[in-house]
Amino acid sequence: MPAPDVSAFIHSHQFNHVDAKAERNTRRVVFITAAMMVVEIAGGYWLNSMALLADGWHMSSHALAMGLSVMAYVFARRYAQDGRFAFGTWKIEILGGYSSALLLAVVAALMMVQSLERLFVPATIHYDDAILIAVLGLGVNLLCAWLLKGEHHHGHGHAHGHDHGHGHGHRHHGHDGHHHDVNLRAAYLHVIADAATSVLAIVALVGGKLYGAAWLDPVMGIVGSVLVARWSWGLLRESGRILLDAEMDQPVVEEIRDVVREKFATAAISDLHVWRVGRDSYACILGLVASTAISAEDVRRQLAIHEELVHVTVEVAAA
Repeated sequence: MPAPDVSAFIHSHQFNHVDAKAERNTRRVVFITAAMMVVEIAGGYWLNSMALLADGWHMSSHALAMGLSVMAYVFARRYAQDGRFAFGTWKIEILGGYSSALLLAVVAALMMVQSLERLFVPATIHYDDAILIAVLGLGVNLLCAWLLKGEHHHGHGHAHGHDHGHGHGHRHHGHDGHHHDVNLRAAYLHVIADAATSVLAIVALVGGKLYGAAWLDPVMGIVGSVLVARWSWGLLRESGRILLDAEMDQPVVEEIRDVVREKFATAAISDLHVWRVGRDSYACILGLVASTAISAEDVRRQLAIHEELVHVTVEVAAA
């Protein structure tokens, strides 16, 4: 029996979780970051501060990356009703996050190269002016982080019980909070990385001014590049797994196996594919081999207790 067509559900509901506030705040952050980027890059060149210059170039790539995040929201919403996207356009957001992570990696590499160069070829730094610009940059980063934080951390847990019979209750999908917006997380990480490099720049400049430790300036640039590289790698791993549908280790997969074991003892799973089609939504193809008559519709009805499964195809073959 063919699975019910729920593509209309996916297309009509996939953007309920991406409210206009997330997109609007991300766009504001892009404009604010771009303005501060110009100030820091100009100041870094004029004042000979590697830490300040690295922070400025770092911020420039972040402005571009966050611009990609905004574009991802725009395109995903624009094509939300386009029938060519079989499971909706949510993965446009993930692609935006992945692209941002790649840019973050490029930023880390450039920061490392420039900092190493300045470590061996130092230049006279105008500390007072550079510190002032670095503090201003930190304030801008904190403002941007505040704009994005509410959306980035917005979530809800859905740990609730389902009685599967057998005289005892089973608590399923007690997932601690739903999946976050990867695209928004990418923008948020870019802002946090900017704030971290601003702090490092301030520490380096203050140390150089008070103690004559000019080497602190490029060293803090190196530390910042390592920190940014770590964040980039984490985001690449997360978004890459979603894009490659490498999520068969998600809790919902074991929950599907539990339903089959508990409700259909005469059946064995011959084929199982689960992949994400929305932030908290999964599609599933389940193949069973049964020694007794089992209805595919009954299987889908039993799986319906897991509301994150929005598209389920079941095939039952005789043993």
